[in-house]
Amino acid sequence: MPWKLAWRGLKAARDAGSIGATGWLPGMRRSVGRLVAVLFVLLPLVPIHGEDADLTAIPADRGFSYRNDQRSNPNWSIHVFKYDRSRRDLFLTSTTGGSGRIGMSLLTDQIKDLPAAWGTPLAAVNGDFYTTEDDYRGDPRDVQIRNGELISAPAGHAGFWIDAAGEPHSAVLNSSLRVRWPDGSTHPMGLNELRDSEMVVLYSPMIGATTRSSGGVDLILAPVPGQAWLPLQVGKTLRGRVTEIKPGGDSIVPRDGLVLSIGSRLPETVRNLPRGAEVQLEFATQPDLTGVGMALGGGPTLVRGGKAMTWSSFQVRHPRSAMGWDKTHLYLVEVDGRQPDLSVGMTFPELAAYMLELGCEEAINLDGGGSAAMWVLGQVVNSPSEGQPRPGANALVVLRRPSAEARKP
Repeated sequence: MPWKLAWRGLKAARDAGSIGATGWLPGMRRSVGRLVAVLFVLLPLVPIHGEDADLTAIPADRGFSYRNDQRSNPNWSIHVFKYDRSRRDLFLTSTTGGSGRIGMSLLTDQIKDLPAAWGTPLAAVNGDFYTTEDDYRGDPRDVQIRNGELISAPAGHAGFWIDAAGEPHSAVLNSSLRVRWPDGSTHPMGLNELRDSEMVVLYSPMIGATTRSSGGVDLILAPVPGQAWLPLQVGKTLRGRVTEIKPGGDSIVPRDGLVLSIGSRLPETVRNLPRGAEVQLEFATQPDLTGVGMALGGGPTLVRGGKAMTWSSFQVRHPRSAMGWDKTHLYLVEVDGRQPDLSVGMTFPELAAYMLELGCEEAINLDGGGSAAMWVLGQVVNSPSEGQPRPGANALVVLRRPSAEARKP
């Protein structure tokens, strides 16, 4: 922080000899003067972060803010981060839990794994629900598109995305991913997930070293020349050529290749494709996410068109996370829970009402319970319901672009 930087500067000046034992006062004046001049120039560029950062004193011209909204009767501790959607230097992305691949890790570690070239992380909240199956722990339940790459396919739940113009959208998202066999017939296709005996699942390098599939047959695919290949993107149709056939599954995923895993109950004509056979991989979603750089699943929808959704089922208070937006700002929200003296958590109707209170015209729920977490400017700001942070599959992160990128038209 600035005072620490000042002390290091003074200490360095003393150690370098500009502040001597007999000339402490004059030397200190000269050194402090130089240091203040340097800090006056550099301080606006120094990110606010660290354990002693004052999160209530973020300068208004940064385009973002954070507050801890504490209420009683019932006890609520609510963490709210919002940023100005018109700022070209601020944008939203997502993380993965496996050091750039599908997996699970703490929110703080996921933030550290973001490429430095993307910019400076400002805030983050946990993301989508995920599977806890041992072989596929951290597989997001629904869609994830990160930096334009399709990592996980939609599964029929609410999700949101940001289009090429920077506008956020929310809807129930469904997968239309399909494989087209050499005879022209098609079959639905999963992506980077557990495959059963009646499924076809495509594995990309995002899954990790191997498919971890069991039974059936894995077809190792290479691109047919003359087309773009990886990363996978919605709206593309790829042609792949079978280069290897691996009965029994659990095949190595090539760094620049794909593996099409076929369940044991599918027809022999499909399971026995020969080397050299060509298949078409069609990546479509409903609604169409072609050209989308960022998307993430969640649900249920909390606010639609400025109105709270309604629930007929019995509602229980839990820790919650959510995101929403209005015409000018986007909001990340985390509500602590299961801690009666601090915060009891919220029901879906209570969370929807709170998002409306913020001014959100659209909002969706994210994973909650022990997964609910928020990080702001270097600090985990919430109180985890389990007493310590829980590893998760992904997160939403607000980044500040590098200055050169922010100036681009």
